Amino acid sequence: MIRPLLRVALLLLPFTAANALAEPARQPGEPYELVRGLQAVQDGIANGDTAAHGSHIALIRQIGERFLAADPGVWSNAQNSQAAVIYLLSGGAPQIVRKLPRDKMNIDERLFNGALAYVEGRQEEAREQLKDVKPRTLSSGLGGQVALVQGALFARAEASLAIERLDDARLLLPGTLVEEAALRREILLVGQAEDFDKFEFLALAYIRHYRNSIYAGDFWQRVSTSLAQSSLALDERRFARIAALLEQIERAGRLKLYLVIARAAMLRGQLAVTRLAGERALTLSADASADRERAHFFRGVARALTDEYDGGLAELKALDRSKLPERDVLLLNATEQLALDVRKPLPGGSAIAADKPPATPARLDLASSTVTLARAHKQLGELELLTRDRRP
Repeated sequence: MIRPLLRVALLLLPFTAANALAEPARQPGEPYELVRGLQAVQDGIANGDTAAHGSHIALIRQIGERFLAADPGVWSNAQNSQAAVIYLLSGGAPQIVRKLPRDKMNIDERLFNGALAYVEGRQEEAREQLKDVKPRTLSSGLGGQVALVQGALFARAEASLAIERLDDARLLLPGTLVEEAALRREILLVGQAEDFDKFEFLALAYIRHYRNSIYAGDFWQRVSTSLAQSSLALDERRFARIAALLEQIERAGRLKLYLVIARAAMLRGQLAVTRLAGERALTLSADASADRERAHFFRGVARALTDEYDGGLAELKALDRSKLPERDVLLLNATEQLALDVRKPLPGGSAIAADKPPATPARLDLASSTVTLARAHKQLGELELLTRDRRP
């Protein structure tokens, strides 16, 4: 990204030279021009420009100095007043903006005060000031920034409104760091809403445009969190689509996520997904590793409780328990006992008994395999999900 950096350098060079020579030179750029240069550099960050990432903090500081040195009359220009707010929301120092001549500012006070409140951490005040602002009624540069902020402010209290505002941010400033940030924030909200189609759309949009972003790691962390905390990945019919998305994540992260998905699916009784995720984890894990043992555990459970009883039970019995976390050992004990109980002959062993099962099956007695469950009551809830509808 040489051009944006060069453009900003050229804008700032005369100012630096004027200071060095102590000449009363004219200001070589309007505030809005300086902010456009800043935005160009930040857009480079979204595209993976490490030089831009390293220089933009110094650039923000220089622009702040230019703002303070500007003739007060320049702020009567609406473009320049809007630029002050954009600068603030782009990482500019609030103490700089507070020193600007407020009586000269040509901008809605709600925007100015709301932006200040947001960057200074006064969230409630910021929500109050910005709640009725419609981003699409503003210029795209300012509207996109405001929409991004609104998305953050309303994420917890009004998730649907936050998603709507983040959509606005993406539409108003496509191809920019604002769109990149909106995608990162929105993917988590859409995941919480269990909207798989939009989740997939946002993920593919990020891959297409921002896979090299400096902040790509944060995006994939949010994707992982969404998949781990929702049921998005627990539908067998769309597992292939999930797997295609996860191919974009580095190997270690992908392995960790498949293990998370396998366990969540097992506890919800989605044994087809448990097996699929476990098998993916097996292909990604190292021989004799703890991750490999966990992958065998999940696949073994799925096999033993579906159509490969003998093979699944053998896989479970071959596990190195010392490599499993305690919570998985508890479930392994219960699962092995459950698998054995599934094959127990019916009371009396008669054909009559087989033809006429009891109307209400007795609850499984798992006492022999769950001695340690007394130390972990929460595991009982997980076990209940696992054994539901699979009692003999």
